[in-house]
Amino acid sequence: MRQRNVATRGGTLLAGLALLALAAPACGSQVQSSTGGTVPAPSDPTKIKVGVLHSLSGTMAISEVSVRDAELLAIEEINAKGGVLGKQLVPSVEDGASDWPTFAEKAQKLISVNGVATVFGGWTSASRKAMLPVFERNKSLLYYPVQYEGLESSPDIYYTGATTNQQIIPALDYLKQQGKTKLFLVGSDYVFPRTANKEIKAYAAGNGMTIAGEEYTPLGNTEYATVVNKVKAASPDAVFNTLNGDSNVAFFKQLHSTGITASQMPVMSVSIAEEEVRGIGADNVAGQLVAWNYYQTTDTPANAKFVAAYKAKYGANRVTDDPIEAGYTAVYLWAASVEKAGSTDVEKVKAAAGGITFDAPEGTVTIDGLNHHIYKTARIGVIQPDGQIKEAWNSGSPIKPDPYLAGYDWAKGLSG
Repeated sequence: MRQRNVATRGGTLLAGLALLALAAPACGSQVQSSTGGTVPAPSDPTKIKVGVLHSLSGTMAISEVSVRDAELLAIEEINAKGGVLGKQLVPSVEDGASDWPTFAEKAQKLISVNGVATVFGGWTSASRKAMLPVFERNKSLLYYPVQYEGLESSPDIYYTGATTNQQIIPALDYLKQQGKTKLFLVGSDYVFPRTANKEIKAYAAGNGMTIAGEEYTPLGNTEYATVVNKVKAASPDAVFNTLNGDSNVAFFKQLHSTGITASQMPVMSVSIAEEEVRGIGADNVAGQLVAWNYYQTTDTPANAKFVAAYKAKYGANRVTDDPIEAGYTAVYLWAASVEKAGSTDVEKVKAAAGGITFDAPEGTVTIDGLNHHIYKTARIGVIQPDGQIKEAWNSGSPIKPDPYLAGYDWAKGLSG
C-alpha cells in the first residue's frame, strides 16, 4: 500500500479539519461559539463519550479490527455494571484506514468535534507517532494497546502493550539461552522495526551474538521470494521477525513453501499472535516462536471469563490475543483512574492513575505513574497446529517497564 507523507499533507490535514468543523453543525455535533468558531455541543450529563480509533480497512485491519471489538466489549461490560462515575460510556468509532495522517486527522476530530474524554487506539508506531502531537497539543488522553519499540514516553499517552524490556529483550534472552546466536532480521519499513532492530543489534553486540542480515519491506508487501532466499543463503540460527500486518501472511507462506522448518530455523515474531495466525494459516507457522505478555491459553480466572465473553459476543470461531487483551485492559485502567479521580478531567485522571492495578486476563497489571507504561509478565510461546499458542517460558512476575532501557549497559546511547 502506498503511504502518504505526513509533512506533505499538512495543508490537506488542516483543510480537512476545517471542513469537519464546517460540516459538524449541520448534524448537530457542534454549536457556534461567541467568537464565530465552533465548539463541541453540550454533552449529555448522564453519558461520557470515549473514542475508539483503529484501522478498520487497509493492511492493518487484519490486526486492529479485533482490538476495536475488545474495547467495545469492555465498554459494554462497564456500562452493564453501572458505567463510570454513574454515567454510561458512549463510544465514537473511527477508521484510521492504515494511514498515519488519517490517524492524526481522526484523533483531532474525536477530540475537537466529538468531545471525547479519552481515545483508545492505534497499532503501528507510525500511527502512534502521528497521533502523539495531537494529544499533547490538545492535552487529551490516548490509551495505546500494542507492544512497541520503547524509547518514548508522553504525559498524554498510556501504553498498555509491552515496551522493549518486557518483550524484545526477553525474546533475545530466550534465543540466546537456546543457543541461537546468529540472527537474521526481517521487518516492515517504518519506525517500529527499524528502531527495534537498532536495539537488537546493540543487544547482540553486548551479548556475543551476530547479525547475519537485515531486510525491510513496505507495509502490505506480498513478495518475499528474494528475502527468503537471502535468509537461506545467510543460514542463521534464527530469524527475528518485526513484519506487521498482512505481510506476515505472504512471508510465512513463502518461507514454508521452501521446506524450511521451525526446528531447522525458528522465527521469533513480536507482531503476530493468534489473530494473525488465523490469517496466515496455522500449518504455515506451527512450531514458530512468538514473544508476548498474554495468550488465549494464559491460565488465569480473569482470562477464562474474558475469552468466554469475547467468544459469546463475537462468535465461537474468534480468538483472543495480546493486543486484543491490552485494548480490553486499557478501557478498565482508564475507568479505574477516572473513578479514583472522581472526574474525567485529564490532569486529575493522570494524577490518580499511578499505582492503579487491574486483575487483567494476563494477570495483575499496574500503571507506572512516572512513565505511563504498565508492569507486565513476559511470555515466550510456540504456535501450535490448531493455531493456539503454548507458553514455553515466562518471567515469573510482572516486569517494571523500562522504555528507555536505562537498566542495560549495552543500551547506552540508544535513546539519544
